[in-house]
Amino acid sequence: MSRFQSHMQLALAEARHARARGEVPVGAVIIGPEGQVLARDGNRTRALCDPTAHAEMLVIRAACAALGVERLSGCDLYVTLEPCAMCATAISHARIRRLYYGAADPKSGGVAHGARVFSHPQCHHRPEVYDGIGGAEAESLLKSFFEQLR
Repeated sequence: MSRFQSHMQLALAEARHARARGEVPVGAVIIGPEGQVLARDGNRTRALCDPTAHAEMLVIRAACAALGVERLSGCDLYVTLEPCAMCATAISHARIRRLYYGAADPKSGGVAHGARVFSHPQCHHRPEVYDGIGGAEAESLLKSFFEQLR
């Protein structure tokens, strides 16, 4: 049996890169079935002028392209912030095996808050969900980013 290895530090690094670009500091990483990094990125909504360019959406697209598939069964997603309803729905459609997220998002979250996408009977696939991993650092990045905007 293999030992668990968190990849949240990679996602946090992507969140810091996003912040440096002037984006909301959210980062995500997809790990393949063999433990390999398939995709990593941070928010790019401003840079791409695309409201769907959340970190989760970007890495799902990149991982699917890298594997040449439309489903990411056996893959794990690490993201620094609780996914919104849009991203949670994409995670379900992509058939992500496990979702690990850092900071909770009571305002816009779609997993433990708000829409609670994986709790709906219409949800096609429910990943295993683990929250709070790297949450303090992720929350600190977000709070400091928004404080600087004020």
